Amino acid sequence: MPVTKTSGQTRSVLRALAEPRRVAILSLIRRRELRAGQIAENFKTTRSAISQHLRVLTKAGLLSERRRGTSRLYRLRAEGFSQLRALLDTFWEDGLARLKSEAEKHVKGGAHR
Repeated sequence: MPVTKTSGQTRSVLRALAEPRRVAILSLIRRRELRAGQIAENFKTTRSAISQHLRVLTKAGLLSERRRGTSRLYRLRAEGFSQLRALLDTFWEDGLARLKSEAEKHVKGGAHR
């Protein structure tokens, strides 16, 4: 079976998602755009730490950032997950193929009884 090569973007997304606080940030802004300060208010850590997490998520392509006046607004980029989704789908597809093969063996084996 060939080894699937992951892209640099996929590795970047995986590294970003390895930090639980970043996943919490993504969950928080999943439905609507929020200012950096609004995001930081939900965590017991410094605003500087949250800003660093936001930079990592933005660089990984999972967030988009725009400025409005002096505020930075962050929004989830669903398309940022596409390469990761494709990678995960290969595991799902492989599992389904194995299940199908086993089911077909079972059916063929039962037909001879």
